[in-house]
Amino acid sequence: MKLHANAPLGPKGKAVMVRRVVEEGWSLMEAAEAAGISDRRCREWVRRYRAEGEAGLHDRSSAQKSVANRTEEARIAAIAALRRLRMTAAEIAEAFEMALSTVSGILNRIGLGKLSSLEPLEPPNRYVKDRPGELLHIDVKKLVRISDGAGHRMTGKRTTQARGVGWEFVHVCVDDATRIAYVEVLTDEKGKTAVGFLKRAVAYYRAHGITVEAVMTDNGSAYRSVVHAIACRALGLKHQRTRPYRPRTNGEAERFIRTMLGGWAYGAIYRCSAERTRALSGWLDFYNHRRRHGSLGRQPPFARLTEIRNNVVGSYI
Repeated sequence: MKLHANAPLGPKGKAVMVRRVVEEGWSLMEAAEAAGISDRRCREWVRRYRAEGEAGLHDRSSAQKSVANRTEEARIAAIAALRRLRMTAAEIAEAFEMALSTVSGILNRIGLGKLSSLEPLEPPNRYVKDRPGELLHIDVKKLVRISDGAGHRMTGKRTTQARGVGWEFVHVCVDDATRIAYVEVLTDEKGKTAVGFLKRAVAYYRAHGITVEAVMTDNGSAYRSVVHAIACRALGLKHQRTRPYRPRTNGEAERFIRTMLGGWAYGAIYRCSAERTRALSGWLDFYNHRRRHGSLGRQPPFARLTEIRNNVVGSYI
């Protein structure tokens, strides 16, 4: 360690001083006076010499041994996971109720201070429908079932062997015009399951005065099934599919899934899958009614629905 500019003694001078006390029988006062330091400081050097030998005569850092508010490692791992989902520092700070400066410092420390440090995404195909229900975006996200504590995304630790606990399938639906979302956690992504979700989603939007006209999905087997085609005809829905090998054509569902993962699935440490599923309704209510959406003029989705309806009424006055 670099010697302090105002230090009266170097290691050699300290060695002479402590030997006078330990080996030659000088008093602490006499040795301290000869060295030009206080009795208390001389006593400390003698104590360290007796405990550690000459190694104890070197200056030590005055930095804190620990920081009381040091963010725990699990939280840092969670912040990193959300950043890789391309959430901003402000969004992460809001999710964890932390100071923006603290989150920014952590991101800089782990090399994720700039979004440009992440691999670029393919430019999305941006478009916005005018009418609520004109187009629903539907997709499925698989999540590993939690059987024993939090997973590696939250703790930053991977087990050496997969536990084979299985998957849960999060079916999501987002209205293009308002971004109002409907989500269910189901046991699979088969055709009949997808149809059941579709019917409940249409009923959910209908309950809020939204008539669904069309749905967009990827080309998964569930959406190419006969039962799904029959259900779309029965519900009076036009079914659009994404272009092959271009899943980002269904961009609204993709963007919502990233937000959902950051805010709900990876936004807290869950002890089991059931606890994670129970937390979904609360987060979804927050997303639909309180979370401000950049592409909606900083409005929550249901506020956007109200605005569209008011504009329609106003156009006839």
